[in-house]
Amino acid sequence: MAKADSSSSSDGDASSEPAPSLASLAENLQRSAIQSARTMQHSSSTHFRAFQNFLPEAVSQYRTYEDAFFNKVKDGLMTAKEHPALCAGLAISAALLAMRAPRRFLFRHTLGRFQSEEARYVRTEKNVKDLNLSVDLLKKESVKLLQRTALAEKEMKYGHNELVSAGTQFQQLAKSAYKVEAQAAGMLSIFLLKKITEN
Repeated sequence: MAKADSSSSSDGDASSEPAPSLASLAENLQRSAIQSARTMQHSSSTHFRAFQNFLPEAVSQYRTYEDAFFNKVKDGLMTAKEHPALCAGLAISAALLAMRAPRRFLFRHTLGRFQSEEARYVRTEKNVKDLNLSVDLLKKESVKLLQRTALAEKEMKYGHNELVSAGTQFQQLAKSAYKVEAQAAGMLSIFLLKKITEN
């Protein structure tokens, strides 16, 4: 029983210990935030110093490559100035190679000769298949276009017939309107004559 009392009293002592206060929690949080900011500032300043140390070396390498590039360009321009016929020949050759037909001709008569007959046959067969596919597509498109034109022609004829029938109906309505107008004019004149005779 004494053990149970002592254990209950020790539980009571543990529960009666004061919990950390809000002020102490805020103070601990503030200290940890300041420490993390200091370490971050220290590491960022270290990186910045390393970058500052690397920057002059990178600039000197850039200037070296830039000078080498411009020296090559100057040498090329000087060579072009000294040998204008060579430059014109190179420019014409580059222009011819840039065009499709001369490039194809050159390939067929140089590297194309090294191809086997079997490779040429396979390539030609592939080209024939591609052409057949394109012809089939064109045929299908032309059939579709013919169907659409036939349908459009039918619709146009139907619309023309409708317009003609509407025109005849308008003419009949106009004739009947003239008849009604003539009858109305006749009745009006008869009505006026009766009125005049009555007075």
